[in-house]
Amino acid sequence: MSSARPAPPGDSTLEAQAGTLSARGPLTFATARVARLAGLAVLSAAPAQPALVMDCAGITRADSAGLAVLIDWLAAAKATGHALRFVGMNEGLASLARISEVDALLARGV
Repeated sequence: MSSARPAPPGDSTLEAQAGTLSARGPLTFATARVARLAGLAVLSAAPAQPALVMDCAGITRADSAGLAVLIDWLAAAKATGHALRFVGMNEGLASLARISEVDALLARGV
């Protein structure tokens, strides 16, 4: 599986390859809707695998809307029978998750 959604400058992208999803760019209120839909499309098209990993190292900025997208992707992964966990969260995103008390959920995944 390999796919990428091209994006204009300042937009977020989601790439998928061999069980690893990579989020890049801002994951904010301005990009959350498009990022959410891209993630849902990738998750629904993903073949059955032992686990999917979302690499968040490329996320440059995040806010509460971006955090909601990550949580929604977990729900979508569970609904489609995939295991999903997040790796590579930068300190800003990790702090936001901790303040929102969802850090354990994101670390555990589904």
